[in-house]
Amino acid sequence: MYSFLLSILALILGYIVYGAFVDRMFGPDPNRPTPALTKADGVDFIRMPSWRVFMVQFLNIAGTGPIFGAIMGAKFGPASYLWIVLGCIFAGAVHDYMVGMMSVRNGGVGVPELVGKYMSKTTKVVMLVFSIVLLALVGTVFVYSPALILGDMAGDGSRGAVMLWVGIIFLYYIVATLLPIDKLIGKVYPVFAFALLFMAAALMVCLFIKWPHLPEIWDGLGGWQDKVGLKNQPIFPCLFITIACGAISGFHATQSPMMARCMDNEKLGRPIFYGAMITEGFVALIWAAVASWFFFDGGAAQVGSDITAAAPAVVTKVSRGWLGLVGGILAVLGVVAAPITSGDTAFRSARLIIADFVKLPQKKLYSRLVLAIPLFAASALLLWYNIEDVNGFNVIWRYFGWSNQALAAIMLWTATAYLVREKGKLWYLVTFLPALFMTAVCVTFILVDKIGFGVPQEYTPWIVLASVVLAIAGFYRLSHRKHKN
Repeated sequence: MYSFLLSILALILGYIVYGAFVDRMFGPDPNRPTPALTKADGVDFIRMPSWRVFMVQFLNIAGTGPIFGAIMGAKFGPASYLWIVLGCIFAGAVHDYMVGMMSVRNGGVGVPELVGKYMSKTTKVVMLVFSIVLLALVGTVFVYSPALILGDMAGDGSRGAVMLWVGIIFLYYIVATLLPIDKLIGKVYPVFAFALLFMAAALMVCLFIKWPHLPEIWDGLGGWQDKVGLKNQPIFPCLFITIACGAISGFHATQSPMMARCMDNEKLGRPIFYGAMITEGFVALIWAAVASWFFFDGGAAQVGSDITAAAPAVVTKVSRGWLGLVGGILAVLGVVAAPITSGDTAFRSARLIIADFVKLPQKKLYSRLVLAIPLFAASALLLWYNIEDVNGFNVIWRYFGWSNQALAAIMLWTATAYLVREKGKLWYLVTFLPALFMTAVCVTFILVDKIGFGVPQEYTPWIVLASVVLAIAGFYRLSHRKHKN
């Protein structure tokens, strides 16, 4: 528990100290009109109250990520605490802040436009395809998983029941994607965000009351995964792919521009972008501590389960066991509502990214339909295929985890290019160092893991060295070419 308490304190200090440093480095201008004011269209560019923007941003980037990822990551032992804290403060929150503020400074544009401006036009096209595929995977997975749970809860987990719930969720996605952001998302999301925060706070109180004996950082960082069936999954790089949303996630880069179109003052960037990520870190830490109790302190047996339980089962078992009826309701919100609210913004973000690329204004409903219908059709086909082969979803999810972190690395490089161009000196190290680390993580994982190329793990140090050297050389070559132009 002491490691958990120190981690909570570190996150608070991270926001106060490092968050202020990053904010001063970027230099927000409170007198500069934001896209919500200069490009207001009543659909996507809409000024909303700052508290509402924060809550929507928090739920957009959170969903089930800081819950399920932290639970699975807790199997690696107390190393999960370090990754959540250090990753959140120095990588994830910086990533979200820089993407959000760069979007504000560039008229609320999305990921491909930012990459095209600060990296290269070729990379812009690659990022367009990469972003759309990633968002389609998110939307598809977050249709199917809550549909399965709702079908089981209704007492009928048959294919027909699941398809019924898929249809209902898809209908909601279509409505949420097409309506102005303040009509449905702006009103409903704050409620679910509050439920997610209340659940985390209630569990933290229970942790203080129970004061379980949890693995501490000074007990050692490695070897814990062998106790819960994670043999041959080393902390590096597996932990850094498993815990994404609680530390750093490329999916956030697709969400921050949506709120960049709704904030009315650049000074709100720190609490909305950096602060929402730190808040997500708190949620991830709490669930990592709860999962540590579940896996390593006999908690599984106490709530009528075993340590082989999947993340959704851990959520429902612990919530009902610790919080009773209220916990059961909140668990449903966590494992059903949260992924749904991530799925609809994934499709909305995909629509906006394509609209930016083809220069199609989205004020008219017809223009939104032109872009949204192909997205939903592609998702429906992917969904139909994988309902016939459920194992296909496991493959989709594992590749999503890698592509998610790869996108984070690319956006950190984009932010580094921005800092080199706009700030000079050594400010770019703020994003340069985490970009290097995430590049090494992603390259190593795809080469070593069995879903990748299956290279023997003993080659990991050489892979890391090669990826770092090539990344540095490639970045400085690109920076030199940009400087000459």
